[in-house]
Order: sequence, then C-alpha cells, then structure tokens
Amino acid sequence: MIRYSMIRSAFPALVLLFFSVPSASAFPGDTVVLQGLDKVTARISTFEVSLEEEVTFGTLRITLRACDRTPPEEPPESTAFLDIYEAKPGDRVVSLFHGWMFASSPALSALEHPVYDIWVKECVASEPLELEPAGEQ
Repeated sequence: MIRYSMIRSAFPALVLLFFSVPSASAFPGDTVVLQGLDKVTARISTFEVSLEEEVTFGTLRITLRACDRTPPEEPPESTAFLDIYEAKPGDRVVSLFHGWMFASSPALSALEHPVYDIWVKECVASEPLELEPAGEQ
C-alpha cells in the first residue's frame, strides 16, 4: 500500500529528475535574460548574460555556462546553467549557486540569499536557428 507521505517525500526528487533530463529537441542559446530582485530596495532589474560572461548584480557575480529552450511546438521552457558568487568588498569571494535554473519553475532550483533573488526569464539565441527540413539528416 502506497501512503500519501511516501509520495509526498519522493515528489521533489521526481520533479528534479524530470526537469534535469535534457530534451533531445532543446535548442541551445547563447544569452539568458534574468531578473533580479533586491529585497532591501524592492527593485526588480532585468539584465542579459552571454555565455561565459560575468555580470554583476549588487554584490553577486553571475556567469552563464549554458542555456537551452524548447522548440515552439512544445510547451515553453528555458533553462540556464549558472554560476553565482558573492563578492563583498574586503571579503573573500563566496560560492552561492552552481546549477540549472528553470524559467517555468523558479522555486525548483533557486538561489538562496537574504538580499537578492535571481530567476530565469528566457534563453535566447543571438542568431536565428537554421533548421533542416524534416526529411533530411
């Protein structure tokens, strides 16, 4: 007999497994659009990060390592693999987050910080994709 508590405790692992398996039809992008919330000032900022570029948001340093998005015929989803560090003046650099963030489920894999929130809005490609016709390979 399966109990509700067993399902409830296994649910986060199942969701993470579902979202962490890359789709065979995912399109790679080279820029991610992020939003950041400064909880002290209650200001939201939208900014872009290109592959391997480091962007500063407050005391955070954010680097995009990879991003993907689903094709138009599938439900919309953008994912980004981010490295986030905190670099306060006079202190050592502290690693805060390394992993995938999902636009459709920002709480699934989130940055935990007392002052800042960061979430993925969209993964984009700077150049249009050249798709092959369905019959050619």
